[in-house]
Parts: sequence; C-alpha cells; structure tokens
Amino acid sequence: MNIGQAAKTAGVSAKMIRYYESIGLIAPAGRTEAGYRQYAQADLDTLKFIKRARELGFSLERIQTLLELWQNRSRKSHEVKALALAHIEALDRDIARLVGIRKQLESLARHCHGNDGPACPILDDLARSSTDTTEK
Repeated sequence: MNIGQAAKTAGVSAKMIRYYESIGLIAPAGRTEAGYRQYAQADLDTLKFIKRARELGFSLERIQTLLELWQNRSRKSHEVKALALAHIEALDRDIARLVGIRKQLESLARHCHGNDGPACPILDDLARSSTDTTEK
C-alpha cells in the first residue's frame, strides 16, 4: 500500500510517516521501481502503535523504547510497567503545574473588573517579572 493509503489506515498524516522514518522511529519503507514508498501490514501495526502511544502522551524517545520492547518477544514486562509508571509521575507533575496555573489565572480574572476602564490586574501581572511574583 502507498503512503497515502497507509496514512489513512493508520490515522496519521503522510508527513508524519516520512518524519518517523527520517528519525528512525520506523524502518525505511520498501520502494516500488518508480520510487514510491510501499507499506506492509507490519508497518501499519507499528504506525498504529506509535499513534496510540502519542495519544497517551509518550515522548518520541519513550516511544522508541516502547517499540523496542514491543518487538522484543523476550522482553520483561516490568520494564514496560516501569516506563508507564514513570510517565504517570510526569503526567502528575504536569497536572499539578497546570492546576497551579489555572488557579493563578482564576484569581487574576476574579480581580479584573472587566469593564471599559483601562485598569487590568491580568496585564499588570503579566508585565511583572517571574521573580516579582515568586517573592509574594
């Protein structure tokens, strides 16, 4: 199947397939005599694996490791679990950071009059350096 068909079947863009190939995340595709890429079912399975891992927020580096583990039938499942748990910890840190940001923005929005006047605590806060806000 050609790159367009593979992209549609795997749910990724042809541009992403070429990118994954360029960084070594997937093996270079076979080529027709005319030079067109050709993909087999195993390639589609790999692309679907990558897409799902990206949906779960794994980095490309972690996906490379997960692919290696997936393709290694003598793998140890504890290695996969350790990667997943490390990713969960990173997600928890990101969530906590985002919750903190949300609370700051809620507070700023609450203190903004939102009227026709020019005074705006949101803009005042943005104009301050990050060291000014951490000293409070």
